[in-house]
Amino acid sequence: MPEIVDDKSQHCIPFLLDRLRVHTEGHRGNPSTPPFFIGLNGVQGAGKTVLVSALNDTLRSEPYSLSVVTLSLDDIYLDHADQVALAQTHPSNPLLQHRGQPSTHDLALGEEVFASLAAERPTAIPQYDKSAFEGQGDRVPRSQWRVVNQEGQDKVKVVIFEGWCVGFRAWDNQTLRAKWEAAVHQKENGEYDGRLGHVNFEDIKCVNDALRGYDVLTECVSSAIGDCEITSFTNIGFLRSKLDALIHIDAENPRFVYEWRQEQERTLRAAKGAGMTEQQVNHFVDGYYPSYELFTETLREGAFKPAPQFPSASSSHWQGRQLRLMVNRNRRVQEVIKI
Repeated sequence: MPEIVDDKSQHCIPFLLDRLRVHTEGHRGNPSTPPFFIGLNGVQGAGKTVLVSALNDTLRSEPYSLSVVTLSLDDIYLDHADQVALAQTHPSNPLLQHRGQPSTHDLALGEEVFASLAAERPTAIPQYDKSAFEGQGDRVPRSQWRVVNQEGQDKVKVVIFEGWCVGFRAWDNQTLRAKWEAAVHQKENGEYDGRLGHVNFEDIKCVNDALRGYDVLTECVSSAIGDCEITSFTNIGFLRSKLDALIHIDAENPRFVYEWRQEQERTLRAAKGAGMTEQQVNHFVDGYYPSYELFTETLREGAFKPAPQFPSASSSHWQGRQLRLMVNRNRRVQEVIKI
């Protein structure tokens, strides 16, 4: 696998330190400053892992010396048995035949972990083994999960929540159908290299409907978190309140994900001796790709931006909290946009 050079942390670390300062000042006078929640969205293979490592190293080092924990959306996938059951319940929906899309995660588990971290209670951090069951994956037994915030440990003060669809927002049904019909029309005219136009509307609607349930990971769990006490419009979902900042690693061409994911799987097979074949990887990414086509648009506009039904919401409550990095085929940053 080609070396992934970290050219992202130089942009992200100053941004996060500034947001962390704002977060700390906002809770001045409180007995304890609650954890700072960072969202990290990135196309698969774009360099999230390298960036997370750099963020961890910096925030844990002096002069910050903060206790940091990373929670991956991947680590709260359904266990293998439940994923198989989900696929069998929707046998004709190709988007639900393997892990990946909204509805293939254990939201109750994610909510439990988030609430526990926010309250600074002892918390077991889930782990998932992607190589299990010949690449289909399975959750690691709970007895092997790392536990943070135990007696004698420093309290976690920074939580990095990373995942390929962190910040995605469901569309209303009318808009969803219009976007699907446009993709189908392009496919019929031979002008299309995506996947949305190749799936049935009801299949993608199932994913869109499930995405609404992911608000449970981003709604307030305490009035002490984020902007809950000042933004009454947060219940419309996705990242209004729980996350204090968001970093989005975007790709100049979403098709890069196919070759990046192939590189990842070759590395996994070399390290663990098991994993998906090249054909399986392409089929696997096909199951993700319709969501990249559908949900990247609003993420680029700003995940904290109020919905149209709240036009009077103050810009000071959401602007400046998201950083978007546009990368090329070699994962090098080409543009940095603060939203």
